Amino acid sequence: VNNKKCRTRVIRSSGRVKVSCIAAPPAVKSVYFFSKGRSDGDASMKQVLGGKGANLAEMCKIGLSVPPGFTITTETCSKYHSSGGQLPDEVWEQMLEGLALTEEAFGAKLGDQENPLLLSVRSGAAISMPGMMDTVLNLGLNDEVVVGLSKKSGERFAYDSYRRFLDMFGDVVLGIPHELYEQQLEAVKVAKGVQDDNELDVEGLKEVVEAYKQVYVDQGTSFPLDPLDQMKAAASAVFNSWESDRAKVYREVEGITGLLGTAVTVQTMVFGNMGETSGTGVCFTRDPSTGEKILYGEYLINAQGEDVVAGIRTPEPIARLAETLPEAFASLCANNALLEEHYQDMQDIEFTVQDGTLYMLQCRSGKRTGAGAVRMAVEMVDEGLVDIPKAVTMVTPGHIDQLLHPQFEDESSYADSVLGTGLPASPGAAVGVVAFSASDAEECKAAGIPCILVRVETSPEDVGGMSAAEGVLTARGGMTSHAAVVARGWGKTCVSGCAGLQVNDAEQTFTLGGITVRAGEYISLNGNTGEVIVGKVPLIPPTISGDLGKFMSWVDDFRTLKVLANADTPEDAAVARANGAEGIGLIRSEHMFFSGEERIAAMRKMIMANTTETRKAALMEILPFQRDDFEGIFQAMDGFPVTVRLLDPPLHEFLPDGDLDEIAAEMAALTGATEDEVMDRMEALSEVNPMLGFRGCRLAITYPEIAEMQARAILEAACNAQAAGVVVQPDIMVPLIGTLQEFKHQEKIVRATAAQVFAEKGTSVPYRVGTMIEIPRAALMAAQIAESAEFFSFGTNDLTQMTFGYSRDDVGKFIPIYLHEGILKHDPFEVIDFDGVGQLISMATKNGRAARPGLKVGVCGEQGGEPLSVEFFNREKLDYVSCSPFRVPIARLAAAQAAIKAAGQ
Repeated sequence: VNNKKCRTRVIRSSGRVKVSCIAAPPAVKSVYFFSKGRSDGDASMKQVLGGKGANLAEMCKIGLSVPPGFTITTETCSKYHSSGGQLPDEVWEQMLEGLALTEEAFGAKLGDQENPLLLSVRSGAAISMPGMMDTVLNLGLNDEVVVGLSKKSGERFAYDSYRRFLDMFGDVVLGIPHELYEQQLEAVKVAKGVQDDNELDVEGLKEVVEAYKQVYVDQGTSFPLDPLDQMKAAASAVFNSWESDRAKVYREVEGITGLLGTAVTVQTMVFGNMGETSGTGVCFTRDPSTGEKILYGEYLINAQGEDVVAGIRTPEPIARLAETLPEAFASLCANNALLEEHYQDMQDIEFTVQDGTLYMLQCRSGKRTGAGAVRMAVEMVDEGLVDIPKAVTMVTPGHIDQLLHPQFEDESSYADSVLGTGLPASPGAAVGVVAFSASDAEECKAAGIPCILVRVETSPEDVGGMSAAEGVLTARGGMTSHAAVVARGWGKTCVSGCAGLQVNDAEQTFTLGGITVRAGEYISLNGNTGEVIVGKVPLIPPTISGDLGKFMSWVDDFRTLKVLANADTPEDAAVARANGAEGIGLIRSEHMFFSGEERIAAMRKMIMANTTETRKAALMEILPFQRDDFEGIFQAMDGFPVTVRLLDPPLHEFLPDGDLDEIAAEMAALTGATEDEVMDRMEALSEVNPMLGFRGCRLAITYPEIAEMQARAILEAACNAQAAGVVVQPDIMVPLIGTLQEFKHQEKIVRATAAQVFAEKGTSVPYRVGTMIEIPRAALMAAQIAESAEFFSFGTNDLTQMTFGYSRDDVGKFIPIYLHEGILKHDPFEVIDFDGVGQLISMATKNGRAARPGLKVGVCGEQGGEPLSVEFFNREKLDYVSCSPFRVPIARLAAAQAAIKAAGQ
């Protein structure tokens, strides 16, 4: 092995001496070393090294005390899975070289009985996925090494570390259930007469170790004694966890796509369980719930990292570390300030103190609530830490969504119903029925029933239920436990560490404050105070003010895309205006007919009419209802455009549901027709495929009096509102055209009606006639249509249906499979299909504006409020997006972020 291409290393393990040849580095670098003052990578390499690996490299570069180690790239994870779960030989050779550098940097050797090096093996994707993938700690221990470690660091520490490793390796790497180890541990504790793990003496820990080794035997496997075998197996297990069910669910909920996989970081272990001058903790440089600039977090003395995040022991608040380990606390505060200034963002930090010396194990941008995100952004600008464009990008549309969720109407009203109080781990208000398992929570969501997930403690396996629930309540765990971190990231209300909470999964009950609550009964959670309340507490909608108001004013300074709202009533329009809408992009005029018995009765008379005269008479009954609604909307939108879509759905949708004979009798009584005549009319209206049938402009071309009545209602309302001092801008939109001739037919009716109304009123209002582009042929013929149409509004719901050939009402049967198999990247009814539907939008916009310079173009489908879609519409230089009133602030932020990104800021 003594040649220029190979060097040797020696490892002693289980009485054997192994000689390994480490090859020269291959062309593809798969392993990146890091140590204080030196690193192969940096913070810009998250796609290569994952967030953890990139930030460890960066912390080393700026001189922080980071235990040395190496990171295996995300590309290796992709190769590992594509090769059937095999670690490439060249990667293993680089891992051995990285290990040699780690040993040299720390002055210890893996497997050495005199001066042993122990390792942690952790995951780390480019986008943080807290708790979703696996970790192995204390790697390198075996029956021989533990004896050497005992001589160096004490028997209690050594055997405590060994039993932890046996448990974690068996669980994570070999799939042996953790509960089997817990049972053995509990049995020894009972035999020794102790309550807590840290009360076990050395002999007790040795008994636990032997019991754990027997678990391997009972499960038909064996514990690998060679530390190199341990390292290879642990790295493989972490790569495997990328494809675990919990990781897949988390990526689906978070919308994380396009990543190669997880990186794996192999790092020197430092120990928080070496006595009263050692400890471990998690902290944030600001309060992730409120955004306040205070050190926030928890720690445990004489513990390892998993004890904090798993919620097994309830930790101490981080401020108390100043009393127990003052020097380490001072170093931590200094490091935190340095990291926040360096990264220009709030940091989530993991640290360990070993014999009084602080080591930084991880930093990343911290998950935060919506309220916390907005306050941090505003205060960091005030502090001069970031500029306004940076601050606008620090808040996600999901954060804004959280702030638009309801809060409790009156917190003093439920004082007598409070069962108990836990830790306010994630703010907000949640009301729902009690569910005791993730599967029960998911079933509740599928049934449309809000629920609260109640657990002793959550684990990554509960992630699906946490996503489905309105809130989470746990008996154990602190402010940085798994439940707290995930809940905050998702904007879920969470109360953790509720000390008096007794959960009985078998009986499906919990008891708190002397009251027993059963599955399916309602409770409420106050995530701001930690209160658990029996029953349903009334909620109220939020308001935009304070820091959020200031932040949204910055947002509006940057965006170029206008944000309008889809609203069908004056009340909806008022909500939209309060949320910052700059007009109405879609009024679905047919929705107005369902808001009262008189309205729907008049509509049904019109539908059942078999002559033009009777149809016109029914329409005259409808006219005042529509006119009054439009007038109210014009008043709410004073000074902003209001787009009204003419009648679109097929007529049978306005008929009652139920038994056919009962419907016939009801319609006969309403219209004066015979039941046979009603049945004949209903048969004439029935369609094989209503989505492609007698609807949209086809209705008003067949029955022109429908378009005449609606145009009159719109324009009379506009004239009335204008007379009252309101600035009106009506846009009349013809739906579902596929030809220029269809549009011109309807335009002629609208303009003739407008002339009549203006003559009768002795005044006029400015108005436009345009169309909804929702049929692919209309997009293809955009240049022709724009010669007459004064604006385009893309109805992306129908355009997506017709482009893909998917029925929106039936896609639930196969879209989840398509997403899971990677056939589609997103549900196209939620995120615009950039390549197909997007191409139609791009082409129609370009050709339409070529034919009519200055053509107003917007979107009024569901995707109008979805951030990725908004970025696409901004890139295509559309004039506006229109979404539901409650999504308007989200769309405003998405539009601003798209503009900042496009400008390179």
